[in-house]
Amino acid sequence: MGEPTPDEMELRRPPAGPAGVATDSPVGRLAATVDRLSREVRAAQAEAEGRALIELAKGILVERLGCGPAQAARQLAELTEQAGTTQLEFAVEVINQAARDRMSEVTHAFLAATRAAGEAEADPAAVRLRAAESGVLAADDTQAVAESLLEQALRPLGAVAVAIWAAGADGSLTLAGSAGFSPAEAARWYYVPPDVATVARCGLAEREGLWIESLAERGLPSVGRHHHPDGGRAAVPAGTGGRVYGVLEIVWPVPLPPQRPQIVRQVEALAELCAHTLETYAAPDGPARPERVLPDTAELMDLADGLYDPALVLVPHLDESGNLLDFRIQHVNSRFLDPAGRPRGMVGGALLLEAYPMAAGESELFARIERVYATGEPFRARRMHLTALVDQVPLSAVADISVSRHGAGILFIWRIEDETARLASLLQHAQRLGRIGGFEENLLTGEITWNDQLFDLYGRPETSSPVPLEDLPAHAHPDDAVAIGRFLRTLLHHRRPASAAFRLQRPDGVTRHIRVVAEPVLDTDGRLLTVRGAYQDISAQHWTEVALAATRDQLAHTEQQASERDRLALQLQRAIMPPTQAPLQMPDLDVAVRYRPAEAEQLVGGDWYDAVVLPSRLVLLCVGDVAGHGIEAATSMVVLRNALRGLAVTGAGPGQLLSWLNMVTHHLTGGVTATAVCGLYDPATRVLRWARAGHLPPVLVRGSEAAPLPAVSGLLLGAVPEARYEEGEVQLAAEDNLLMYTDGLIERRDRSVEESLTHLLTTAATVPGSLDQRLDRLLTYSRSDTDDDTCIVGIRVG
Repeated sequence: MGEPTPDEMELRRPPAGPAGVATDSPVGRLAATVDRLSREVRAAQAEAEGRALIELAKGILVERLGCGPAQAARQLAELTEQAGTTQLEFAVEVINQAARDRMSEVTHAFLAATRAAGEAEADPAAVRLRAAESGVLAADDTQAVAESLLEQALRPLGAVAVAIWAAGADGSLTLAGSAGFSPAEAARWYYVPPDVATVARCGLAEREGLWIESLAERGLPSVGRHHHPDGGRAAVPAGTGGRVYGVLEIVWPVPLPPQRPQIVRQVEALAELCAHTLETYAAPDGPARPERVLPDTAELMDLADGLYDPALVLVPHLDESGNLLDFRIQHVNSRFLDPAGRPRGMVGGALLLEAYPMAAGESELFARIERVYATGEPFRARRMHLTALVDQVPLSAVADISVSRHGAGILFIWRIEDETARLASLLQHAQRLGRIGGFEENLLTGEITWNDQLFDLYGRPETSSPVPLEDLPAHAHPDDAVAIGRFLRTLLHHRRPASAAFRLQRPDGVTRHIRVVAEPVLDTDGRLLTVRGAYQDISAQHWTEVALAATRDQLAHTEQQASERDRLALQLQRAIMPPTQAPLQMPDLDVAVRYRPAEAEQLVGGDWYDAVVLPSRLVLLCVGDVAGHGIEAATSMVVLRNALRGLAVTGAGPGQLLSWLNMVTHHLTGGVTATAVCGLYDPATRVLRWARAGHLPPVLVRGSEAAPLPAVSGLLLGAVPEARYEEGEVQLAAEDNLLMYTDGLIERRDRSVEESLTHLLTTAATVPGSLDQRLDRLLTYSRSDTDDDTCIVGIRVG
């Protein structure tokens, strides 16, 4: 047999299932079965929805033609054949002709536009809309509504997901239904609190809806944002009869170009379908968030009658199509006064815009009432201009406004602000807060007027007689008689404004510090008629000034003590620790020390050094650092330095010396802690034995290299009563330099110790010259920024 032809090879190849999977494998057969069943389910759903529309069209023909169901079915078939279209498409046309609703208007406009554009898929769009409507009306919950809208009407438009939001009376949003989102994403966005700016919230504020080309450019959060960050969005209010119940939000996976008006109207019709479902929606768990049970209009009228401010109860006035035209004034309370003088009986029952036309334009008052009715969110404003409902002579009045929706009614309350009363109230509050009492004294009649605050300042009941100015010395402290006499002479004799401060002795035994200010009132002939003035209680100010003066004195005394302590610590430090020390007389050995005190005198620290030849001809080399600053650190430094000198005479090694010095620190220095490094150098053998207590190891400079000595263990001084210290040993050679130093040489706030030590080693290895020059350059090029003391002890082997 010859080679098979390509056609024969194609016939022998196993059939492929979904995504190219061969059906001869178990996975391929399973995938093919799932794909076939899914197509059959979708076809069955479409067929069921089509049958429902066809049966509805038959019912319309039965009613219109007055025939039976069988004759209506034959008539539908004949008309379909004559129209040259499918039975489902013709049934939708019959429904649109009979319904004359928003859906039919949209489909007719959409079909006309698409036919004019020559699109071949025009009629199926009408079928999709009616199928979506049928699915929505048949759905038993909002979730099923969302799924039906997505599959029947929105996927053909390129959408991949849909969310139906229910608007709460408090401004919150609840995800009543969704399709195209994962369960986890829908659960995460189930509830959106009030005042959170999302796509749905912004769409709710727009009457025409919100159409976003790219969600990433707008930057608004919403459900499914991370799955389609660059996709388009549409958020259209879902309302009917002038009332908005929620928002229909649609998601496209790619940026959304500007849509044709026919598509926009189609989406608006779908949103209106959602409104019918949201009208009866309630949250399944707990209290209903989107809507709450509210009193009816009768209870609202009772509420208005119990208010002390003018109030109107309004109900919506709709046209024949259910659109909001105006609000009818259902009730006015007894506090309301009509600007035109009409009785309340004539106002009640009238339309708002007919009775008060200015409400349409004034501060958008009618628009705000309309929005409260649509969204359920209350509106409140302070000091809003309101003239349409105010019976006052001025052409402009200021009022506090409150508009809220209760069930099907609107409660509108306002409070007129009386400017004179408001200023008087402000003045009264200012006098009360400032503890000020006013008075007026008529010198001709002897009549004296006090306000309530002045009686309170004097500690007298309001039923008592006010105190005349001439009797003021009898109520004041005797030591203030001169100041009061000068005040009265200036005011009554020289007839000029005057003031005075005195101590008022009240009947209850309390003494208050008072300042009195008064001015005379003269007639045309210059005669004194009246004196007006005020008393102010300045006791709190007086005692505050006394306390401040005492605090200043105490602070000055404290500063003087601190200055004396700092000066004493500095003198002690300079006496014990001179910047340089006389050179030691040792053959083949140079010893140099440097001490740099802190720049600020109040930061006098506890750094110390020592270099001394012992009776054993060994050289004691040590540096240390006591924690803290001030006189305590300086005195502790003296104790440790002198103690180590005395202990070194015993001939003990450096480890034992530090062990004894730890006991001294712990028991004799008041609980301070310190670090130290101690070395004993033998000039005969050039051997250095050393130990450390929490201090940085010495640095050995040999030739052009510098490195710290291998660290030995040792706890800082004073931490525990007893401690042992390990010793180290190094054999020095001619021309070697050894450096001991405190952390003030390298410490920085912005660097680690390791980084600062690396800089020190680099500087120490590259500095030529004598030992003194080396130590001076180390201080000069130190990068420390802590303003701490610094000690350096260096030796150079000859």
